[in-house]
Amino acid sequence: MFGMKLSELSVQPSVAAQVTVAAPARLHLGFIDPDGSLGRRFGSLGLTIDGPGTRVALRQAAHDSVDAEPGTEQDVDRVREHVRTLKRLSGRDAPLAVHLREVLPPHAGFGSGTQLALALGRGFASLHGIDVTTTDLARALGRGKRSGVGVAAFDRGGFLLDAGPGRDGPAPLLARADFPESWRVLLVLDPRGAGLHGEDEGRAIAQLQPMEQATAAHLAHLVLMQILPALHETDFARFAHGISELQRVIGAHFAPAQHASAYTSRAVAQVVEWLGTNFDAAVGQSSWGPTGFAIFASQADADRAVDRARAAGQVAAQLALRIVKGRNHGALLTR
Repeated sequence: MFGMKLSELSVQPSVAAQVTVAAPARLHLGFIDPDGSLGRRFGSLGLTIDGPGTRVALRQAAHDSVDAEPGTEQDVDRVREHVRTLKRLSGRDAPLAVHLREVLPPHAGFGSGTQLALALGRGFASLHGIDVTTTDLARALGRGKRSGVGVAAFDRGGFLLDAGPGRDGPAPLLARADFPESWRVLLVLDPRGAGLHGEDEGRAIAQLQPMEQATAAHLAHLVLMQILPALHETDFARFAHGISELQRVIGAHFAPAQHASAYTSRAVAQVVEWLGTNFDAAVGQSSWGPTGFAIFASQADADRAVDRARAAGQVAAQLALRIVKGRNHGALLTR
């Protein structure tokens, strides 16, 4: 499907004059088999969250323009590049005005690049009445090359497991489950840091020692026989143990690319590790960080953990702590 132009896809009869797309953030909870020792590379576990997000508005206009709200200016060039690609592939070259209302922090572990690209792609397709799948939009815009959880988060939300990328596009979704309504996710944010990305990320992965097959098998077993069943049965203790163990193993594997640490930010590591030691929580780092997380069984547990962490002097001044819910639906489009 990648070779097919968007203009060759079916066109819906109604065409909007203006659309707004609100896309969620996702946490990347770890790869299952980064080196394909079991036959297929990567494979990802992820969680869609109802917290920070991406919002873009597109409308027909007299000339092309991109307006950016304060804090979103860094994405203007990327928006222009995506719009050029969409116009070229679709054959629709009428002028567009794009308004960046909100964007996710870049290179922080939220999947900002994928959510922005897909929000623009979905808005462009709706504006022109083009019927196209999210997977095809991701392929056209070069997203989902290692992990498919960002694409699935945009499409469906929830707790996600993908199979790793195939030969012709983003990873297929293997499993999706609703995240329990009462559980909470504490985000530990370090605005001063940034995770590896782009060419640096590729080089870092290439220089790591291969993950042993037994280790990949252990992670696959954790996901299939502990984490997913615990999620379906709302068994928080087993879920938390499984996620924390997955993160421990993945963190050790990627530590050589992160200054011999499972965390990009030392300040984030201090809080998250303290929470994991003192509370029943699933803890770790999203993707290359610097964002860390701690998942709790309730809002009360999360509030108590934050209060105690602050009282114990574990939260550095530059950090921000934010409690959010899981999100069991994907992006929203309004006309």
